[in-house]
Amino acid sequence: MASESNTRSNTGAGNFAELKRYVRVRQVIDDKFVEFDFAIGDPSLYVELVLPKAAFDAFCRHNKVEIMTEEQAAAVDADMEKWRYGEEKPTS
Repeated sequence: MASESNTRSNTGAGNFAELKRYVRVRQVIDDKFVEFDFAIGDPSLYVELVLPKAAFDAFCRHNKVEIMTEEQAAAVDADMEKWRYGEEKPTS
């Protein structure tokens, strides 16, 4: 059986509840639904979700999310491009 220390992620956080949670809003649909990315610990590892606006607001409060900055979003996009095309797009 694996020991607890061998099954833990090497995040340095030791406790899952202490990891930062990130949200990146992709779009608001008819001011009723919010399409967004949600990540725990690493902004580049996320799930795509859609919630009604009120549920999204409650979700963000409950998870104490940090809204991704433009710089974080650009870094995630660049990483996705690298994985998709094998290299980063040159900046002009």
